[in-house]
Amino acid sequence: MNERLVRKVLLRRGLVNEAALTHLVADAERRGDTLEHAVLRARVIPADELNSLLAEELSVPYIDLANYVFEPETVRLVPAETARRYKVIPAFHIGDSLTVAMANPDDIKAVDELRRVTGRNITPALSSAIDIERAISEQYGAPVNQAADVAAALSEFDSHELTLELSPSLAARTDEELADEAPIVRFVNDLLAQSVRDHVSDIHIEPDEQKLRVRVRVDGELRISAMVPVRLAPAVVSRVKILARMNIAEKRKPQDGQFEVPATGRTVDVRVSSFPTVAGENLVLRLLDRSSVMIGMDELGFDPATLARFQELLRRPYGIVLVTGPTGSGKTTTLYAALQTLNSETKHIMTLEDPVEYRLPLIRQCQVNPRAGVTFASGLRAILRQDPDIIMVGEIRDPETAEISIQSAMTGHLVLSTLHTNDSAGAITRLVDMGIAPFLVGSGIAGVLAQRLVRKVCDRCRVTFRPEPGLLKATGLPSDTLLSRGQGCPRCRNSGYRGRIGIYELLIVDDQVRRLTMDRTPSTEISNYAVAHGMRTMRDDCAEKVRQGTTTVEELARNTATGH
Repeated sequence: MNERLVRKVLLRRGLVNEAALTHLVADAERRGDTLEHAVLRARVIPADELNSLLAEELSVPYIDLANYVFEPETVRLVPAETARRYKVIPAFHIGDSLTVAMANPDDIKAVDELRRVTGRNITPALSSAIDIERAISEQYGAPVNQAADVAAALSEFDSHELTLELSPSLAARTDEELADEAPIVRFVNDLLAQSVRDHVSDIHIEPDEQKLRVRVRVDGELRISAMVPVRLAPAVVSRVKILARMNIAEKRKPQDGQFEVPATGRTVDVRVSSFPTVAGENLVLRLLDRSSVMIGMDELGFDPATLARFQELLRRPYGIVLVTGPTGSGKTTTLYAALQTLNSETKHIMTLEDPVEYRLPLIRQCQVNPRAGVTFASGLRAILRQDPDIIMVGEIRDPETAEISIQSAMTGHLVLSTLHTNDSAGAITRLVDMGIAPFLVGSGIAGVLAQRLVRKVCDRCRVTFRPEPGLLKATGLPSDTLLSRGQGCPRCRNSGYRGRIGIYELLIVDDQVRRLTMDRTPSTEISNYAVAHGMRTMRDDCAEKVRQGTTTVEELARNTATGH
């Protein structure tokens, strides 16, 4: 968007004064970013309102592409190369008139080129640049070689002789000075923007002896995003550490930091972790989209019966409800959905988290800070003096936290927490193994929800097929089952999958489970009893989603163990 236009709208509408505008411009220049992003980062005005004002100033319509449904025949009117070059996406056409969403509607050159390649009259409309790039990525697919874009940015280093071999003076420059070079700033910004558009959950920046490898995790799977010359590793790492307000001079100790990335109408939190390796500092950036976790219980993938039983657990006045699973299995999302269900002006809800990933209205949230003496155990003791009705403990990591949580549940509080176990029954034996008295475990726990995340078949390229009988027999599916899979398309980046959904098993602790717990019965026997009395295992839940065409047999085999 034309920066002059953004300045004009901000001042004319009284959104900022001259001093504030100067500060925003300086912030944008310092970060190598646009003024529009600086405005959104400072939360001067929501993205949709800013775009509406800009469109009004330009006398063009504004199209919100966040949930826009594109018609394939309309998209095909504009070649992918043209769409990417001018940052445009065709929205709809009526007769000979084609309405095109543009980041810069007053770009006469782009309008003329669109008129030439489509043979139609062009009606420009304004949309967010980030939304347009996301739509281009989804509708046309990624460029054949995304690394080519990276190479183009990195080539600027060679053209400016920014290498130790060609520029001896560079040896005297600090990592911070290198990190502020425009190509490095642009590379990191592009990496973050692309990751937000592609719904990446984690970015791994990994130095090796020859290359700096960048990998991203999408739908639980890691894939290589870019390979960067290793000589640029210090600058790239320093740039990220500067954004995260970390100490760039400290390279021998692990560090943590965070920053925010503005997206369309929302903000994505980025948590950064550095770790020293023999090849250099390894960075992992976790992208936390606040909008993705703020979803209802009915959107998580529960079958109706399991959802009803889980909601019944949440309505209990006291007891512990545990959510278990490995890292990245969606436990936090489930807990936040549960808290939203419980949240009301008549309930005092407090949380103890490490870290506080998302802010929830009305709920009192606390960040664990061991340096200040706030651990899960000490924080939980203090919370009990705050007259809570419901307590959420981010994770039970040690016997002390476990014991205090159970005692809290037995003294009239509903406690929600997580534990790392493979299945629901394993949570009970894990607590006993931690040294908690079996009678306390049996009396305190109301139920355990175990979960995993499986990849969903892409809706755009889904096909149905009849599999080999041996495949169905090996997975325990009926011989007449028709399966679904994705053929691969630009929208799913030819993976056949897009998005993930939960699979669950819910163990309700009844009198018999309490007796088995007090007898120190192995978890397999507890699980066998629960299955015999109606518990649906994660494997059964996943198999049903395979039958429904939601996921695939491969995901069933990859995420669940054989058995019940």
